[in-house]
Amino acid sequence: MEIFSSYNIIIEASIIVILSFWFNTLSKKTNIPSVLMLIALGIILQYAMGYFMPDKPEFDGALEILGIVGLIMIVLEAALELELKKNKIVPIIKAMGIALLGLLASAWVAAIILHQFIPEMGMQSAWLYATPLSILSSAIIIPSVNGLSETKKEFHIYESTFSDIMGIMMFYFLIGGLNPVEDTGFSGFSINLLITIVIALVASYAIILIFQRIKSQAKLFLLIAVLLLLYAIGKKFHLSSLIIILIFGLVIANVKLFFPGRLSTYLKNEKVSQMYHELHIITLETAFIVRTFFFVIFGLTIAISSLFSLSVALVSVLIIVSIYLIRFVILRTFFGSDIMPQLFIAPRGLITVLLFYAIPKEAQVANFESGILLFVIIATSLIMTWALIKEGKKPGVLLDEELLDSTQEAPQSPNLEITNTEHEEDTPMEKTTDDTDVSKE
Repeated sequence: MEIFSSYNIIIEASIIVILSFWFNTLSKKTNIPSVLMLIALGIILQYAMGYFMPDKPEFDGALEILGIVGLIMIVLEAALELELKKNKIVPIIKAMGIALLGLLASAWVAAIILHQFIPEMGMQSAWLYATPLSILSSAIIIPSVNGLSETKKEFHIYESTFSDIMGIMMFYFLIGGLNPVEDTGFSGFSINLLITIVIALVASYAIILIFQRIKSQAKLFLLIAVLLLLYAIGKKFHLSSLIIILIFGLVIANVKLFFPGRLSTYLKNEKVSQMYHELHIITLETAFIVRTFFFVIFGLTIAISSLFSLSVALVSVLIIVSIYLIRFVILRTFFGSDIMPQLFIAPRGLITVLLFYAIPKEAQVANFESGILLFVIIATSLIMTWALIKEGKKPGVLLDEELLDSTQEAPQSPNLEITNTEHEEDTPMEKTTDDTDVSKE
């Protein structure tokens, strides 16, 4: 039976997309992350392919490309939702602080655990392996927290986005330390970050001013191609490329803030508003497709047998316990007793897998079991599922369907429902009116 014929590939890909859409619907009703369902689908396909094909094809290259594109789309999607208002400054700074403390503390403890329990694992390699295991997955969190209150949902969007960005920057900073010739230390890293921010701002202004003048209707994928190009070129020059994506999203989502006074005369308001809304839709759709195939292919590549190893279970459980103990201390410090269900919303996912495959050969440890990765991803996702289901059963907590009904009856904040198409009515231009009202009050 020829599995990889052209028509079979089209049929298989279409069925996977349809199932993924159904998984999203099922996820809203059950609070089970659709990511887990996609991984399970990949595992089922792995065994099905093993029956029809003795030699399993290599998916590592496809997984890496999908992971990079998915990462860019997820960060851009999150950036388009971030409103830089005066009343948002404190929540943003607080979420950034929590994300940074959680990342550093979790990576430190996980590195110690890996160093102690895995033979031949040096501390430098242990930090590299621990960092991906310490990064929150915005790919899982952002679609899963729609049923929470606006304040808690915004916190999770900010925290997971900052965790992604800072985790990736930390990972590549650690990689730089592997080569003493290229290692520039913290000062070099700071200069690198500053250069990246300047390039990102210049590129963002240029893209908006140029693309608002393009009359062709088919320009959004051209815009995405430009962003992908900037990201890839930035990586070639060892810049923190994800900052470029984040800043562009922030600029186009808050144009009145970045184009004040005379600069606003260069804007074609209607064109920029249209560009923002269309980019938002394209980003959501692309992120959905990329996320779908990434996690299915991940399920196709994982070795299930490694989950049943006693050493894998021991190391994984220790890392998982440390994640929630550290998170408990940090959240209690910042929020007091109101830390539910935030305490248990700490899944690992796309970034974890992507960075794991990006560990350089000179830092790789042959006897590291990839089952630890899978164990932590599945366990943290299931714990989040349990917490969200428990939260949804509390009196007075709105379920997804009730939330959607209520938002149709009253005006809403643009950040209230990420996937709500009514968000299209809120333009970057209109957001400024809200800012003005807040400042007047």
